[in-house]
Amino acid sequence: MNSIWHITHLELTLRIFEAAVMGGLIGFEREWSNHAAGLRTHILVCIGAASIMLLSIYGFSEFIVEPNVRTDPARLAAQVISGIGFLGAGAIMRNGSTVSGLTTAASIWVVAAIGLCVGAGFFYCACLATVIVLISLFALNKWEKHMLSHRRHQEVMIRMFDRPGVVGRISTLFGEQGVQIVNMKMKLEELTTMEDESEPVMELKFSVKANSKEKLIRAIEQISHSSDVIMMESNYGKTYSYTGIQSSRAL
Repeated sequence: MNSIWHITHLELTLRIFEAAVMGGLIGFEREWSNHAAGLRTHILVCIGAASIMLLSIYGFSEFIVEPNVRTDPARLAAQVISGIGFLGAGAIMRNGSTVSGLTTAASIWVVAAIGLCVGAGFFYCACLATVIVLISLFALNKWEKHMLSHRRHQEVMIRMFDRPGVVGRISTLFGEQGVQIVNMKMKLEELTTMEDESEPVMELKFSVKANSKEKLIRAIEQISHSSDVIMMESNYGKTYSYTGIQSSRAL
């Protein structure tokens, strides 16, 4: 029987451990950045993909001698590539016009590919892919945030009492800090106060653009000091304000 279809226990163990290390390196970056799929998820995906690849190549070696059996080592690998998408989809979340988790979903898919490479003994490709992925996640992430942050729209949600002139005052506070309002959505509702009196409340959703994060934070802080504001929510946290009493909680 051809030895190409056989693998020693030592080599199999080394491949599984190598898959765990490579998946763990990428997962550590996701864990460090506080993303949903972190260290353990990436390790499990990479080990699982490597195990399936090993099974696909070496798990059916006893059938090689059968004249009517044709083996295809890529058959199970193809199912991993198409099936791993459901796990990545679970990391993608949408909040208004903002979509998060795409990079984590992509990293899960890449980790599965790295695991398949390790399982097949394609070590150079697995190592090269791991290094490039780590560079993309660490270095390019910082560069992207620095270079493109001023071009992205930020979402700010404000719940406030529907009183005359409040929308104009909010817009003025944004303008004073150089924050441009790109889009605004308004929804009216009604709030029952402690005195059993109803006062109209509206929810404003702003899509804004600022040249720097500091300007947007200053605008949010100034708006939160208004007695008309009940609650604000943005990428930088939530601020609650009711009759002048305020508290903040970081997301």
